[in-house]
Amino acid sequence: MNKIEDLEKKINSELTTKIKESKILHNQLYLSINSEDLLDVILLLKTNKDTKFKQLIDITAVDYPENKKRFKIVYLLLSHEFNQRILASYFINENEKISSLVSIFPSANWMEREIFDMYGIKFNDHPDLRRILTDYNFEGFPLRKDFPLTGHNEVRYSEEDKKVIYEPVKLEQNYRNFDYESPWEGTKYIKKQIKE
Repeated sequence: MNKIEDLEKKINSELTTKIKESKILHNQLYLSINSEDLLDVILLLKTNKDTKFKQLIDITAVDYPENKKRFKIVYLLLSHEFNQRILASYFINENEKISSLVSIFPSANWMEREIFDMYGIKFNDHPDLRRILTDYNFEGFPLRKDFPLTGHNEVRYSEEDKKVIYEPVKLEQNYRNFDYESPWEGTKYIKKQIKE
């Protein structure tokens, strides 16, 4: 499939009931699917002789806390043979478990662990679903929109205890009054002192 339009027609004819919406933007095909159909869609995209999307480039999530289905899961696939990319996505609820792609793409292992660590989204049949970027006793999920910018705990080395300790975050910053004048013009209080 050299043309993206032909690819779109082929995928829509093969997966008629599993594709909710398809569109072409920026010379890439975007597919909207249901979470239950993920494995069927990805398997067809990888194994079909007319598509050959044999590389999983990335899996990511987007947080929409105001939506009923809070998270959007996005899969980016590449066909080296046809030099085409495809994005498949679907929405899920906050506590919904989704299918793991590790059996189809072994590289999905680390990507799914990252999504679990950053968003708290769990994957069915994942061989090793544990945190990958944060500490094991880390509280919360940092890429959710409701996670505080300062976090819940701060980590520091205690010279007294000779170990790393966790403490509640305490940000102490006194109010500072800035004068926003140019440093070349000088501030008003310095100008007054010079004149006297």
